[in-house]
Amino acid sequence: MFDKVLIANRGEIALRIQRACRELGLKTVAVHSQADAQARYVRLADEALCIGPAAPGQSYLNIAAILFAAHVSGAQAVHPGYGFLSENADFAAQVEAAGLSFIGPRPESIRTMGDKVAAKRAMRAAGVPCVPGPDGSLPDDPEAILRVAEEIGYPVIVKAAGGGGGRGMRVVHGAAQLLEAVSVTREEARRAFGKPELYVEKFLEHPRHVEIQVLCDTHGNALWLGSRDCSMQRRHQKVLEEAPAPGIDPALIRQVGERCVEACRQTNYRGAGTFEFLFEDGEFYFIEMNTRLQVEHPVTEMTSGIDIVREQIRIAQGHALTVRQPEIRAVGHSLECRINAEDPFTFAPCPGKVTAWELPGGNGVRVDSHVSSGVVVPPYYDSLIAKVITHGATRDEAVVRMRLALAEMRVEGIHTNVPLHRAVLEDEGFCAGGVDIHHLERWLAKRKQA
Repeated sequence: MFDKVLIANRGEIALRIQRACRELGLKTVAVHSQADAQARYVRLADEALCIGPAAPGQSYLNIAAILFAAHVSGAQAVHPGYGFLSENADFAAQVEAAGLSFIGPRPESIRTMGDKVAAKRAMRAAGVPCVPGPDGSLPDDPEAILRVAEEIGYPVIVKAAGGGGGRGMRVVHGAAQLLEAVSVTREEARRAFGKPELYVEKFLEHPRHVEIQVLCDTHGNALWLGSRDCSMQRRHQKVLEEAPAPGIDPALIRQVGERCVEACRQTNYRGAGTFEFLFEDGEFYFIEMNTRLQVEHPVTEMTSGIDIVREQIRIAQGHALTVRQPEIRAVGHSLECRINAEDPFTFAPCPGKVTAWELPGGNGVRVDSHVSSGVVVPPYYDSLIAKVITHGATRDEAVVRMRLALAEMRVEGIHTNVPLHRAVLEDEGFCAGGVDIHHLERWLAKRKQA
């Protein structure tokens, strides 16, 4: 048990975790860079400690500074949020070695799932459907590489075993391009992730990106909380998410969800996690598991009625989950628009001072944000400044509420991508539901030509 939590993150997620802690009667310690000294979540924390300059490598990624802050503040637990060190197995291990509780999975779970080859092998063993391709990493022998791809069938995709965030992957449409793609990707993987191991699997040409959220305690209980559709992406980065995934047979989703929780039991998983799948022609294919809180967790909270962050903390305290699978129902529909400080046409980041900040409200509208009028959005970090979430009895109602919410939102002093979201919500393909992961980029290309 613990009563003081250090939040090793910044921005909206730091405030979100802080609120959950406060509900549970826990004190919070905010660690921050010099650039975030005046941030709202820093002011609202019970204690705040500056751990370094603006550069993430000297502050939010500085493990020694974070552990020292926990020591001097008397914090007994660390919540990593998402991004930064949230999926760093060495960080989790050092937190636990320091006698603190890590509010997340065990280090070995993070390490296994962070290696895409090992993750795929574990999922196959648990009966989770995977993308066609071998469980092992690619050999070094060129002829063996060519044989592997030939057995799978082109097109294939070459991926870094330790990759993520859309980096370290290349699509190959024929044998003539394969060896060069492997060479380039291997070097990219070595530089970006510190490990050159690659794997190859079938490239699905028109899939959707569908997720299953899970929660697992340390008493053998595991739950899946429904599905999410995150297919609206640009350069492999999610822009808009929704729950549940529209147009998929609930019985099929239930079948996959049950396999996911069985995989969690077999691997002794702890905390919150997300199974990510490609969905094409009525089939699910596992691609990776995120061993952390997702940016898009609010849409699942809105449809399941479960506070995922609160449950993360309770699990870390040793409590058992208080609900059982039969009690979980997906009620209504929810959308989330990621509001970024960026130009809505060029997508160039747009840091600066926010001179006006008016948020939407009303029935079925939620906004997660750390920003307020007068705040300076720094240039050093991710450009996410808010998440606008709506909920309705139906998908159409959630869409209508999102249109109204974005029409009410007023941000001045910086550019945001609110105009992009407004336009996307009028797109016929999106409104029909079930678009593939390439839809947004096709739509953007047409808009550029118009």
